[in-house]
Amino acid sequence: MEGPAVGVAGFAAVLALIALRVPVGIAMGVVGAIGYGLVYGFGTIGFVLGRAPFDAVFPVSLSVVPLFVMMGVFAGHGGLSRSLYEFVASFIGHLRGGLAMATVGASALFGAVCGSSIATAATIGRIALPEMRRHGYDDRLASASVAAGGTLGVMIPPSIMFVIYGLMTENSIRDLFTAGILPGILGTFLYMAAVRWVTLRNPNAGPASERHSWADRLRGLGQVWQVVVLFAVVLGGMYLGWFSPTEAAAVGAFGALLLAALNRRLDRETLRAGLVETASTTAMIFLILIGAAIFNFFLDATGLTQAMIRWVKDLGLSPWVVMLALCAFYIVLGCLMDSLSMILLTLGAVYPLVKSLGFDPIWFGVILVTLSEIGMITPPVGMNLFVLQSVGGLRLEVISRGILPFVTADVVRIGLLMLFPAIATWLPRQG
Repeated sequence: MEGPAVGVAGFAAVLALIALRVPVGIAMGVVGAIGYGLVYGFGTIGFVLGRAPFDAVFPVSLSVVPLFVMMGVFAGHGGLSRSLYEFVASFIGHLRGGLAMATVGASALFGAVCGSSIATAATIGRIALPEMRRHGYDDRLASASVAAGGTLGVMIPPSIMFVIYGLMTENSIRDLFTAGILPGILGTFLYMAAVRWVTLRNPNAGPASERHSWADRLRGLGQVWQVVVLFAVVLGGMYLGWFSPTEAAAVGAFGALLLAALNRRLDRETLRAGLVETASTTAMIFLILIGAAIFNFFLDATGLTQAMIRWVKDLGLSPWVVMLALCAFYIVLGCLMDSLSMILLTLGAVYPLVKSLGFDPIWFGVILVTLSEIGMITPPVGMNLFVLQSVGGLRLEVISRGILPFVTADVVRIGLLMLFPAIATWLPRQG
């Protein structure tokens, strides 16, 4: 086989190994090393295995990853999630479907200090699911609102997905974070509209709960100031140039620890569990990064990226037709593998193609993260669905049957981002 054909075969091999439940980082690393050997000779594998892992984890800028992970972990342990949910529910819980909309709103706010979709879904789910069940919500709407709301954790900054994208493509993490704010807010309202649509069709799916007094709402406001301050310090400090992304992550991690201590949630066991969770999550991310680095060595050796660019240009298609095809490709791929792995597996080949077509790399980062959100809630491998299955004790088919309105909302969001790119690019250009 010629080089590009070997590259395509490599992609197929990685997907086959993932289907056999081989960890994604290992699958990419093994295929990348063997593929590189097939192209340049097996005597060169030692060079790849020595160089690629070092290049993948050596940059000092990667220290932002464990710090933002730690920020999200201790924000969850610090009790911020419950106060957020109760605060939003006090304003809109009395509406039909209000508790599901409050779940989406609380997920968006918690995502502002978390950065992880899975952590957001798990943390909010433990609070919101019992409350919605107590008020007679349909399990399909209740679980789907948690799963979809959790995806906002990777769009609203600080986002681990934006950090990885920025590091791999050498784009400004600050600009990516800023670009995610308006699309994240748009996604929040579109998810709430999806809840409203479900309850209009079936009023019994989301009964109204009791109305709260303004005294309760003001009391709740006094409990969520911590999230507002932490978000403002981390993102505002970065946007104003007070902190680099790494320094902002360190400030955020320390702030989350401090808030957990102020809320009397930081005992020895909580500290140990939080550090272990931070270490295990970071190790998982770094293993995938190493596997992706080895696989990208292989892709460069095959010339697949350059062949793709030439092939697309020879077809004479409009750049927007190519972009729509890429969106369809990522939606299908997101049904088969987890979102971070999907991005790391394909970005080395897709990003040069996107740049060659003249698309704004910051805008494309927002589109890519939105597509990854769809992957997190689409069966059979939507990670948030499995989180809800574990947290709520629900069957996977029950959760999956309620997710379609939220996937539709994401498709609408992608359409709006394509029609109005300024939704993602306007704020970064103000800095």
